[in-house]
Amino acid sequence: MLGVLNKVFDPNKRDLKRLEKVADRVEALATDFAALTDEALQAKTEEFVARYAKGESLNDLLPEAFATIREAAKRVLGLYPFRVQIMGAVSLHEGNISEMKTGEGKTLTSTLAVYLNAISKKGAHVVTVNEYLASRDALEMGQLYEWLGLSVGLNLNSLTKEEKRKAYQADVTYSTNNELGFDYLRDNMVLYKEDMVQRPLNYAVIDEVDSILIDEARTPLIISGQAAKAAQLYQQSNAFARLLTKETDYTYDETTKGVVLTEDGIEKVEKAFGIDNLFDISHVRLNHTINQSLKAYVTMNKDVDYIVQDEEVVIVDQFTGRLMKGRRYSDGLHQAIEAKEGLEIQNESMTMATITFQNFFRMYDKLSGMTGTAKTEEEEFRNIYNMYVIVIPTNKPIIREDHVDLIYSTTAGKYKAVGDDIAARHAKGQPVLVGTVAIETSEIISEYLTKKGIKHSVLNAKNHAHEAEIILNAGQKGAVTIATNMAGRGTDIKLGEGVIEVGGLSVIGTERHESRRIDNQLRGRSGRQGDPGVTQFYLSLEDDLMRRFGSDAMRNMMGKLGMDDSQPLQSKMVTRSVESAQKRVEGNNFDARKRLLQYDDVLRQQREIIYKERMEVLETENMRMLVENMINSSIERMVYVHTAEEKSENWHLKTLSELIAANLLPEDAITEVDLHGKSQEELIAFIKEAVAVRYDEKEEEMTPNRMREFEKVVLLRSIDTKWIDHIDAMDQLRQGIHLRAYGQNDPLREYQSEGFAMFEAMVEAIEEDVAKYSMKAEIRNNLQREEVAKGQAVNPKEDGPAPKKKKAPVRKQIEVGRNDLCPCGSGKKYKNCHGADL
Repeated sequence: MLGVLNKVFDPNKRDLKRLEKVADRVEALATDFAALTDEALQAKTEEFVARYAKGESLNDLLPEAFATIREAAKRVLGLYPFRVQIMGAVSLHEGNISEMKTGEGKTLTSTLAVYLNAISKKGAHVVTVNEYLASRDALEMGQLYEWLGLSVGLNLNSLTKEEKRKAYQADVTYSTNNELGFDYLRDNMVLYKEDMVQRPLNYAVIDEVDSILIDEARTPLIISGQAAKAAQLYQQSNAFARLLTKETDYTYDETTKGVVLTEDGIEKVEKAFGIDNLFDISHVRLNHTINQSLKAYVTMNKDVDYIVQDEEVVIVDQFTGRLMKGRRYSDGLHQAIEAKEGLEIQNESMTMATITFQNFFRMYDKLSGMTGTAKTEEEEFRNIYNMYVIVIPTNKPIIREDHVDLIYSTTAGKYKAVGDDIAARHAKGQPVLVGTVAIETSEIISEYLTKKGIKHSVLNAKNHAHEAEIILNAGQKGAVTIATNMAGRGTDIKLGEGVIEVGGLSVIGTERHESRRIDNQLRGRSGRQGDPGVTQFYLSLEDDLMRRFGSDAMRNMMGKLGMDDSQPLQSKMVTRSVESAQKRVEGNNFDARKRLLQYDDVLRQQREIIYKERMEVLETENMRMLVENMINSSIERMVYVHTAEEKSENWHLKTLSELIAANLLPEDAITEVDLHGKSQEELIAFIKEAVAVRYDEKEEEMTPNRMREFEKVVLLRSIDTKWIDHIDAMDQLRQGIHLRAYGQNDPLREYQSEGFAMFEAMVEAIEEDVAKYSMKAEIRNNLQREEVAKGQAVNPKEDGPAPKKKKAPVRKQIEVGRNDLCPCGSGKKYKNCHGADL
């Protein structure tokens, strides 16, 4: 019923009608603005800024502002935004997502919305997936903004704080999503307000919005420091995990990629490590390490999920196929893989600051985005970011041919068919772009083409500048380019001379990705701006997606029909079942991102409280009142804990006096005798008064100015130390909380309640620390604020090079003596158990 209603009352059609009306108003001004001199057109910016300052809204200014930058683009760039680009820009200004097909000029479209929002002088951010694209767009589009009198900033990872601050102060700032998030976290770790680089987050246009807010949203941004080494435990767990048997000791769910120990497996762990109960709180680390070692063996495949390069584990991005140098799997998984591969085990990191992309980007006053593929994820964009997806029509009709999928029995048959198709198209001069899901596939296809003597380019995990150059040439006559499905995203493939006559660009997909968007993105490489083109996907029943989602029935059907590898199955029904499988995976991924956000929302509320208090410390001159409040809270707790008994003769006044001496006042300032005969309220008032007198004395000794700085030093150190410990503890809690489900408890609810209790305990710990240090610490002459730990950004999507490290000797896996007990937990000697098989 809903589907029928949507066809009759298509909300997208309604939106387009509204956008067309706005486009009419902009186009009506075209002749007038074309008649303006360069000076008069450039003066418009100052006029708009003044009108906005006097109370006119950006909506009021929109038609004139759009007409201004549209005319300026023609004079500066030689480009004149089409009507559909005006409509896309209006959608961006309204805080929505403009879905525009590849080659429709999204970059130029964004300039209209960015220019209008930059008029407010509050800053407009253009967010891209990598620094190459940010630099390219800032250079090309920057000249347009600068011609109109706006300043342009480029925020790169390599910039100093001063350079970053200047970039953020510009009217228009280009940056990657990673750098924006990390700068926000780093700003909330600074010791002086002047060291902050960002200003309040106003407006952002996110290029390739689905890649940033969907694909990358499953992993949070993290700034981490080094934790204690646990190499030996990983080696022991690794040696043990090798001996476990599928189904007997653990179960593996291929659909969810989940690995779970069975009862037998748990018993083996307990025997092997000499413990009574694996789920006892004292064995949390062992439990965690065993699970990660098992995960490393069962779910992480070499040359698919990671490669070993220069004696290091380098992650392969599952979405782009790029090598993610400098990135490490978090939560000990990287260490487990290092143990599995017999490499040196690096230090495990400790989380110091973290935020999800969802919670970071929701802090903007207005957020918008553009991509060629977003409609399939509209529900997520609407629910999480409050952005609607508006599909903008193409400037010219799409005439590309999208063929029905060809399905083969085996991957060998599929690859042969792909190779033959490429050879046939290459022979007639048609350019071919081959999309692969994994690096391994691209190497197989490359090897096949090399044997046939077909010249080709392979694009899988190279630097972005080189990547863009290859993609730019992929439309030349006879060009053959093999690329991971999303490589070169953001770069248009323009057709060379004579290519239209041979059918335009041919796109060949070697398997379906688990996301329909990425398949659509690959398809969209062909047929830009009304050009001809053709797309064809080749599948096999051995493909990961097909294997995970029921290809048995299809295999049986192909067997009954007597079909072999030379005969593909071509069926719309099969294509529909593949899309159905993709929808299920997308649903699973949406649930994973939603769950991540629900957990991060717990931390978000806490983070907002701490960051707000920290900012207050940085901005406020006199923090004495806050310090005194913390000392008083600490005194009250101290008294209540030691006078909890109903009868005063059972109160622990001696211990209370010792605590006062240890934490607040000089020894013997308040003795046990002084405390006798007083009620709880009298005790609290008595101690508070003595502490206030001592505080005044201390301030007199130090001078008020030094005391104010001392208060800030104490507050910042206490808040930062406890907050970092708390984040790490919350991270550890999060990793083990799923075990509560065994006790019929909702893990999220448990995380919320325990997280709240832990936060309250942290606040109390901060107060105790501040009380103790402000009252008992000796003041040095060189009083200065200090960082509590050095942090390093370790976001999973970091594209920068890994830090140089000295080569270390390879550590061999732990050896088990023939007469030692077997690690499998059988109780037998190793030579009589698993050692007998060797």
